[in-house]
Amino acid sequence: MTSSNGASSASTEGHTQRTSPYVASASLKGKTILMSGGSRGIGLAIATRAARDGANIVLMAKTGDPHPKLEGTVFTAAEQLVEAGGQALPLVGDVRNDDDVAAAVAAAVERFGGIDVVVNNASAIDLSRTDAVDMKRYDLMQDINVRGTFLLSKLALPALRESSHGHILTLSPPLNLDPKWAGMHLAYTMAKYGMSLTTLGLAEELKNDGVSVNSLWPCTLIDTAAIRNMPGGQQIVQAARGPEIMADAAHAVLTGSGATGNFYTDEEVLRAAGVSDFTPYSLGAPEDRLVPDIFL
Repeated sequence: MTSSNGASSASTEGHTQRTSPYVASASLKGKTILMSGGSRGIGLAIATRAARDGANIVLMAKTGDPHPKLEGTVFTAAEQLVEAGGQALPLVGDVRNDDDVAAAVAAAVERFGGIDVVVNNASAIDLSRTDAVDMKRYDLMQDINVRGTFLLSKLALPALRESSHGHILTLSPPLNLDPKWAGMHLAYTMAKYGMSLTTLGLAEELKNDGVSVNSLWPCTLIDTAAIRNMPGGQQIVQAARGPEIMADAAHAVLTGSGATGNFYTDEEVLRAAGVSDFTPYSLGAPEDRLVPDIFL
């Protein structure tokens, strides 16, 4: 729901956020967003925030049937988006599959007349060290994170160039070359930095095409079902923020000035939008007890 000052409250994955401190200065009403993943977690929160503006959301996710451990499918997500005030097109597809991605792009254009925003949200994670990582997991991260981001962005380019609001937003970190991050979990670091290199390269490649390309990353751990299902996850997320902080930050980026080639953090974006108190986004832990995210 929306309060009189434009701030909002939301519920994602079963946890309810207090009134958001973010007050939007522009809207995504009528814009068409194509997102990889998005059946739960940060992706669904971003999509729901856009839907409250009256945006059209095309979700391409693998989860067509209920997962035994993870809440939500692409169809339940679409229902939530419609309830929030948007239009939704749920598509069961795999970002690793060329035909699925091409079909999603075509379906978005056919249903809504074009694509204004691509959100590269789908991502796989494995923090194992090099001698412990299974090569199937290595390949999975490379295929979803790097190749999937590249492929979805590539195939959506013709439609994005036709938009007056073309934007690619990828959920990936700044390219921090401190050896610490490569040394902690090399396989995952390479996969996430591959997503960020896609942002860096496409921003330069498209700088004269009217398409903005940026990345967004949280400053703290974010509460998601995937984190909760990790060993000790139920305790870990008590020192996290809710996914709504990323939803508000993504909204601010996508309704912003059209800057390109940036690696934003959620706090940086929201401070620029006038937010000074981030406590409404947390699950109750004091700000100095929140778990910082990696790569920063």
